[in-house]
Amino acid sequence: MNFDHGLNPGDTIKNKNLVKIFKISTQGGMRRSLTTNTLTLVSDYTRGIYNDRWVNDILHYTGMGLEGDQRIDVSQNRTLAESSENGVEVFLFEVFESGEYIFQGQVKLVDKPYQEKQLDKNENERNVWIFPLKLSNKPIVLSETILLKKQEKMEKAANKLSDNELQRRLKYAKKNIGKRQVNSTSYERNPLVAEYAKRRANGVCELCEQQAPFKTKRGEYYLESHHLIWLSKNGEDTINNTVALCPNCHRKMHSLNLKKDIRQLKAKAKTFMI
Repeated sequence: MNFDHGLNPGDTIKNKNLVKIFKISTQGGMRRSLTTNTLTLVSDYTRGIYNDRWVNDILHYTGMGLEGDQRIDVSQNRTLAESSENGVEVFLFEVFESGEYIFQGQVKLVDKPYQEKQLDKNENERNVWIFPLKLSNKPIVLSETILLKKQEKMEKAANKLSDNELQRRLKYAKKNIGKRQVNSTSYERNPLVAEYAKRRANGVCELCEQQAPFKTKRGEYYLESHHLIWLSKNGEDTINNTVALCPNCHRKMHSLNLKKDIRQLKAKAKTFMI
């Protein structure tokens, strides 16, 4: 029996309405309801640098548990893992602005859950369970503003990390980047990689080798991250493929992309800061 929630993909509601409709608790990323026989998943991008990621219309959703190794045989991890057989309907919401829950639709497991290494809330390495999920409906088209704001928040979170924290998190960064449909295709770059390149450059453009043209309001030298092999041409979002350039050189690379410049920048990208 399909649960009649009365929502359409793209609808935005408050948490209190979410609780009322699905008969669930007020908190958590995985909220089970025995009353409605549903599992509500919340992917919240307002909480710093997130671990959930979209790859080719598949959401790789991180399981339940903030500290230590996650178990798949307990609580809502088990509910989600068995959702293809247990009859529980699974619904997805995304949060880009605090308190604003965007309904994406119903999701189903499209592959077996798998494990990967991540850091827990105490910055300790642990094993987590990842659930590959796909929407039953066509993914909604996000406004470009929403995605840009999300990227900005992630970059600010990366900027606050110490050098050691940055290096540790990079160890667990994924090469496959997220891609969402907005007004045009926008690539979700890893803010850790861009931050690393800028710190390695230390305020000096890695192409013209001149100091950045100005400082930001935060007093930091302004440089832009650039991928040597462009993301649109299947380049990887890694520190070995990312450099920090002044705006002029960044524009030059996109306009000319000269081989001699690429050779110079590849050498810079292989220089490790930490």
